[in-house]
Amino acid sequence: MVLLGVFGTFAFLGATGVYLSAITLLNYARSPNNFTTPFSLWMFLAHTVVGVLGTLPFLFFGVAHWLSARLRPNRIAVRLGVLLFLSGLAVCASGFALIQIEGLPRLRPDSVSRAVAYWLHILLPITAVWMYVAHRRAGPKIQWRLARVWGLGVGVFTLVMVGMHSRDPQKWYREGPKEGAKYFEPSMTRTADGKFIDADVLMMDDYCAKCHADAANDHFHSAHKFSSFNNPAYLFSVRETRKVGMEKVGSVKSSRWCAGCHDPVPFLSGAFDDPNFDDVNHKTAHAGITCTSCHAMTHVNGTFGNGAYTLEEPAHYPFARSTNTGLQWLNNQLVKAKPDFHKQTFLKPFHKTAEFCATCHKVSLPVELNHYKEFLRGQNHYDSFLLSGVSGHGVRSFYYPPKAKENCAACHMPLQASSDFGAKDFDGSGTAKIHNHRFPGSNTGLFTLLKDDPRYRQHAEGFQKTIDMHADYLRGVAPDGSDKKLRIDIFGLKPDADLGTDGLIAPLRPEMPKLVPGKSYIVEVVVRTLGVGHHFSQGTVDSNEIWVDFRAASGGVEIARNGATANPDDTGPVDPWSHFINVHMLDRDGNRINRRNPQDIFTPLYDKQIPPGGAAVLHYRLDVPATVAGPVEITTRLRYRKFDYEYMQLVHGGNVPPKLPIVEICEDRIILPVEGNDVPVASQSSPVKPAWQRWNDYGIGCLLEGGGKRGHFRQAETAFAKLLTLSEKDAVWNGHLNLARVYIEEGRLDEAARQLDAAGKCDPPAPPWSRTWFTALVNSETATRKEHLDAVIADLERLLDPNTQPRDRGFDFTKDYVIWNRLANQLFKRRQFEPVGSDARQGFVLRTVTAAERVLQLDAEDVTAHDLLAQCYAELTEVKMPDLVIAEATADELLAAASIIADKNQQGSHEHRAMYLAAAIPKLKGPKLPVERELIGKLRPVFHSTPNQELKSLVAASLAVLHRESHAIYKPDEIARSNSTRIYREKHPPANYAARERVIYPTTPGHRDSIVKTGNLP
Repeated sequence: MVLLGVFGTFAFLGATGVYLSAITLLNYARSPNNFTTPFSLWMFLAHTVVGVLGTLPFLFFGVAHWLSARLRPNRIAVRLGVLLFLSGLAVCASGFALIQIEGLPRLRPDSVSRAVAYWLHILLPITAVWMYVAHRRAGPKIQWRLARVWGLGVGVFTLVMVGMHSRDPQKWYREGPKEGAKYFEPSMTRTADGKFIDADVLMMDDYCAKCHADAANDHFHSAHKFSSFNNPAYLFSVRETRKVGMEKVGSVKSSRWCAGCHDPVPFLSGAFDDPNFDDVNHKTAHAGITCTSCHAMTHVNGTFGNGAYTLEEPAHYPFARSTNTGLQWLNNQLVKAKPDFHKQTFLKPFHKTAEFCATCHKVSLPVELNHYKEFLRGQNHYDSFLLSGVSGHGVRSFYYPPKAKENCAACHMPLQASSDFGAKDFDGSGTAKIHNHRFPGSNTGLFTLLKDDPRYRQHAEGFQKTIDMHADYLRGVAPDGSDKKLRIDIFGLKPDADLGTDGLIAPLRPEMPKLVPGKSYIVEVVVRTLGVGHHFSQGTVDSNEIWVDFRAASGGVEIARNGATANPDDTGPVDPWSHFINVHMLDRDGNRINRRNPQDIFTPLYDKQIPPGGAAVLHYRLDVPATVAGPVEITTRLRYRKFDYEYMQLVHGGNVPPKLPIVEICEDRIILPVEGNDVPVASQSSPVKPAWQRWNDYGIGCLLEGGGKRGHFRQAETAFAKLLTLSEKDAVWNGHLNLARVYIEEGRLDEAARQLDAAGKCDPPAPPWSRTWFTALVNSETATRKEHLDAVIADLERLLDPNTQPRDRGFDFTKDYVIWNRLANQLFKRRQFEPVGSDARQGFVLRTVTAAERVLQLDAEDVTAHDLLAQCYAELTEVKMPDLVIAEATADELLAAASIIADKNQQGSHEHRAMYLAAAIPKLKGPKLPVERELIGKLRPVFHSTPNQELKSLVAASLAVLHRESHAIYKPDEIARSNSTRIYREKHPPANYAARERVIYPTTPGHRDSIVKTGNLP
């Protein structure tokens, strides 16, 4: 009976093992598709349970059989029997090793030891079968008929199941159905089946913590966990957004725009739409962004943000949601024994990309929210990162890292040692690590509010750890300064309070000029981004309080100050005359956006963010008193307080808010001697290394100051020219290259060309990609013949050639859509040199279309690309359009017509539908942008694939209209901006003054009074 049990167990394990191996092979062969199903998981469970239960009978029979047969005369049979028994033991041992039973030594999922155990478990049973056959030759004849029946049954079963599995892979990487959009718009979030997901499925963080304790603990103490109604700042703001929605349209649907990223659990489970939703006590109100919210995403719907992802209810292993302790334990062992499907379910390739983060860290404000315009730009970390030198995709950066950062996680999810089940040796250090799920950044304010909340008092220590981590991240902690995010440099001094270049004394240290009592100066201060991969600060730039604190003192007496807090203990509002590194955002009535009220966002008064690898030059007025008694110490500090003081006052009902941490990101100080004073001043040196970067950074700041064409070009030219006189090699090519930038901005193109030529002859030369780009810019502006444009096009195409990318540094400029835009523009210009109606002209138009459509793949909201495509498709419309009178068109009608045209299985002529679309699109009512984006997606493939020239031409007409409409939607409204800013500037002298092209910051009460009265410093 025991032997029959062993045979039965082996037959079952063999059958299920063959089936499971076939599914594994199918998954490998058809990757990234996955064909595992709940049936597969149940089969795996059965295989595991039967294997565990069958071990004892196998051991009993093996030992008993050895005891009874060990002395038999057929020694070959005995030896083979022993080897067979040992093989069986090895199969059992490898199986138990794969199960990963808690309390026993574990094999990490990606370790060599686990791979060895896995392949032993696969191959040893085959060896055991051979040994069994050899062993039985000495005994009774084997009943091969039973073996053949078993083999045939297993083979047929496996083939049938593989065939069935092949027809139904996991539906990952697919955007959710359009039919479900009505539950989620204006958010761009979708679910895989278009329906709601049970809230309990989305709130399984405790389940995740069983295997990922460190990651789960970090996540609990992160801003992601407190993104929803459990965030007091967000709670205040979203309540207003919902209230405004009810007042304007009688529903809270506009606030769905917030929910796709901030409140995924109540949103995707259907609770969020209830206008009476209890945002304090409802079980989903405090869920935040759960583990499942991110890890159950199956598709990134695009790079337009606003929650553009698809999420599905994840396929769990058996008993994942069971409340029975034993069954939960069994589930945990199953996951550890066969983690591949679990890993593929919850960690997909796109999770490791910047595009995944862009789903929520790129924002636009739809008309349903702002009731003004179809599209207003919000925060945008993604494009800022994509076009930077840090990512290795931007070709115009002033500085490049030795190696590009391939994604956001490279900075914001640093590795840390862990014993979590998913930990592995990512960096070759020999230590198992995970990615930090606290997401270090800058949000010290949120956790200060939370740690004082009675509901979270037991987590105060963990929140303080997060506060310290964010502060350390901003400041940098590496002894060599390699992880510093920004630096500030007291660079120079201009006598007579003049912003011109004459008389600039720089760089201070080694220059140590003596200040003249009674004289006025301009102190030139440079702030430079170092380890920041996007504009500083991006994100909630209207409520981030980042400013420079400038102070000058002599003999302990303060003689100049700009940037002080209202109170000595660093509480209260900041001096409103400070230089703030933020976006000063206004509503349409000329009021500041001061409470994170996105529904009112209208236009920025100014944007003083600093780009990655960029710099800003700040000018401070310093009046040296005639009675100054000793040397003057000048101190500058870059400070960061999350959140803005005014916002916190509103959040706390007008009361004095709690004291929030102020992080000293960086500082600089210098002591200058005073003429006629005998107090000695020690020699000082600047901490900025290498020293040539001080001139370079100053030039960059002058070039960028005031924005684009209004920069301080003369000062920038002087600074960059200074680099040519320095002995450091890198200084010289930077000087030539950056002088070329200045000359291009000023239209001095011949001089720019000479500088670019010189930059290429330096030792070392300027980066080839930079020279190629700026050379193409110069030549595109001076081109007068088609040969000139052909050369420009060749340069741009060389920059975009996948085979010429500097991969050794992780750079890939094929993602720089500014290059693609320039290429499209030059191709469109080039068509003008070919006869109208010629194939050559059409060829250049089609090449323009290809380049511009590549832009939209990278940034679907690019204004320039839509404008070019509208012109191209209009030129490709070769039939005369009939005058159709259409009063109004609905989204359903337009999409239905486009779907029929796009369906290759639809028979008959589609020309009349294409004519209808071209005439009806401008008559579309309601929010146009989502519909027009979908229409472009349907019609573009038709244009490129149909052999029907008449249909192609008519589809081109529709696409021309769609891109013209899109261009109008995305184009900023410059006219409407002027009235709002005028109203605000009249009411707020400090902001009015800061919005000037060139600002000399006041440092005394007299300075401020003079500006209020006269508009200028005395």
